[in-house]
Amino acid sequence: MLGGAVVAWPLSARSQKSTMPVIGFLSSGSPAQWTSFVSAFRQGLNEVGYIEGKNIGIEFRWAEGHYERLPELAANLVSRQVAVVVASGGTGPALAAKAATPTIPIVYTGVPDPVGRGLVASLGRPGGNVTGVSFLAVELNAKRMELLHELVPKATVIAVLVNPDNPSAESNVKQAQGNARSFGQQLRVLRARTERDIDAAFATLVPLRAGALVVGTDPLFGSRREQLVGLAARYAVPTVFFIREFVTDGGLMSYGPSLFEAYRQAGIYTGKILNGSKPADLPILQPTKVELVINLKTAKALGLTIPQPLLQRADEVIQ
Repeated sequence: MLGGAVVAWPLSARSQKSTMPVIGFLSSGSPAQWTSFVSAFRQGLNEVGYIEGKNIGIEFRWAEGHYERLPELAANLVSRQVAVVVASGGTGPALAAKAATPTIPIVYTGVPDPVGRGLVASLGRPGGNVTGVSFLAVELNAKRMELLHELVPKATVIAVLVNPDNPSAESNVKQAQGNARSFGQQLRVLRARTERDIDAAFATLVPLRAGALVVGTDPLFGSRREQLVGLAARYAVPTVFFIREFVTDGGLMSYGPSLFEAYRQAGIYTGKILNGSKPADLPILQPTKVELVINLKTAKALGLTIPQPLLQRADEVIQ
């Protein structure tokens, strides 16, 4: 009997492992730059009782800025019969996941207009198999341009960097053009879909006489933080970014939601779905914390003096 028990235990363990639910994590970004956000996602899961490797598994699929890979990666996760798909990094992954499955629950992060994109019926009652955490991209872009105008009021030409493969890019450009006109500025649109494109876009800043730059929200740019911060320093252009991580890496200024908090909330929602909640009944979450972060060391290197009212409004000032 004792021998039988010893043999039976591994069989039981294998059975338990085979029935462990698996989360499919689909991201348009890259693992190296998403480490802290994945940690936040795991923290959210832990808060509702799920620990990776103990009672949940996670399979990651990274597009690394190549949006054209998302449909294939989403289809692969669906074929693996994951319990939930987490669509991370903007509109592209969420649309790819929804196209791949009408039944598997989907939790997204970072879609600015989920109703307009046809992902959900409404913010309060999503319906269907999709829910998640949205960002107010248009409103935040307008605020970023306002902050730049406050910092460099004499800049008559402002550039904005976008990824043309991002489904939200052109709508954000149109809004930015209206914002620039309201400040009496000219807007120059720079487009980059690859690492090489980013280098080429910055090289045009001098001939365009751009006095400041807004880096649009995009997972490719989030994955190329070091490159973008370095180029902004090389070309000595005051730049506002969309998350604080750019500024902690040496960028000048950022204005945007706390991505750590967004991914933590996505982890909580994923856990709730594994516990039996339906995406249709989980309202779309909006960021509750938007951070203004300023790097004084970078400002000094650029020869800029941060206006006192702007410093007083900052949530974090890096010396």
